[in-house]
Amino acid sequence: MPVIVLVADGARPDALRGPLTSLPALARLREDGALHEVTSVFPSVTGPAYVPFLLGRFPGGVGLPGLRWYDRARDTCGWPDHARSYVGWQMGAINSDLSPAAPTIFELVPESLAAMSVITRGLPASHQVGGLTLRSAARAALTHFRGRAETWLDVDREVGDEFVRRVRDERPRYAFAALTGVDKASHARGHGDSLVHEALAIVDDVAARLRADAEQGGYWDDTRLWIVSDHGHAEVHAHEDLARLVEEFGPRTMAHPFTTRVDAEAAVMVSGNAMAHIYLGLADRERRWWGGLGARWEPLAAMLLARPAVDVMLLPEGPDRCLVRSASRGEARVARVGDKLEYRRLGGDPLCYRADLRGTPDALHDATLDTDYPDAVLQVLALAGSARAGDIILSATPGHDFRARYEPIPHRSAHGALHRDHMMVPLLVNRPLSGRPRRTTDLFASALDALHVAPPAVMDGRSFL
Repeated sequence: MPVIVLVADGARPDALRGPLTSLPALARLREDGALHEVTSVFPSVTGPAYVPFLLGRFPGGVGLPGLRWYDRARDTCGWPDHARSYVGWQMGAINSDLSPAAPTIFELVPESLAAMSVITRGLPASHQVGGLTLRSAARAALTHFRGRAETWLDVDREVGDEFVRRVRDERPRYAFAALTGVDKASHARGHGDSLVHEALAIVDDVAARLRADAEQGGYWDDTRLWIVSDHGHAEVHAHEDLARLVEEFGPRTMAHPFTTRVDAEAAVMVSGNAMAHIYLGLADRERRWWGGLGARWEPLAAMLLARPAVDVMLLPEGPDRCLVRSASRGEARVARVGDKLEYRRLGGDPLCYRADLRGTPDALHDATLDTDYPDAVLQVLALAGSARAGDIILSATPGHDFRARYEPIPHRSAHGALHRDHMMVPLLVNRPLSGRPRRTTDLFASALDALHVAPPAVMDGRSFL
């Protein structure tokens, strides 16, 4: 029973609701199966948000706290900056940065094929479509820095053609393809632009050809085809220069693309442009948590919280506890107590839940699903407790992001934050499910279930089959 996962990178749930007259293959899949809406992970950004699909884990817990991060321990990222960015030449480091204790699906299912996957650990180069080569890297760089989103659609078409052919010819047990045109077009032109719909039409075409080949080959009835997104998108009208803001407040600050500052006191690491890690006291190689930092850095936190661009601020207090602040909605604390999660208001309600909450992760997921911050209690704890997370973690206000300089084109739409527009993603399946999908982490567990492969000891999702 083959499992095929297509990631329409950056597609919002509303893109697959309503009439799909110009996306006939997706409409047929929805009619035969179902369209679900599930939560992604924080940060909701390409790279970290592929971890659930391919490792079944939340990204912070396996060493990937963001698209950019600072190596406080200095045991992974080299001198002189001890910083990582998967935007550019360091992209290849993502495989070694991930915890070796968390196996990828490619390691568990050797008969796999992947196209344009950010994570490839365990997958031979011969099983990769559109893999990272000198030619592909140069093409991607030129496309990125010229800001030509339509060229990404040409990449999707080429990769889609090769992926369909190889699935038909090689019949892998597990096949994974990431088509990035929706995301690139959304950044450049906004998620409602016609170019985004053109990118979705490429996904539709790939799905149609995969189905036609499977029907002709007699294995469609045994095939699981799942179409999903890694994150949402939301309109942006204001760009906060977060790195400059921190620097002007006082601490010597490093941020990408210029990170070779050997005397830095603070590091600003932005992901998806709508979330950021801020690392403080860079001379310390171990986390001191907010209780040991607040005396010095509380004024910086207060200044940042007052900015219109900052919606939610996270101040990690320990591996299982974190303060959550909002300038207008006050403060709360989230914590893990045994097998339960807690949200306790401290004179405010920053996540707008209107009550204190306590329960299992699934219970709190269901209780918060229809709010502006679905599944945020678990997502905050999963990231804030990571050894590689920042001392201050920011989630942007809708309509704002944190990167005003060094983008080839101003982003008209962004992602990365805790807000539902970024966290909710579609999951389209080609047949009805017996279980209920909640999170993107569930796809990993479900794929192993469908393939009758023993799961690893630790997973952050469960099978919906």
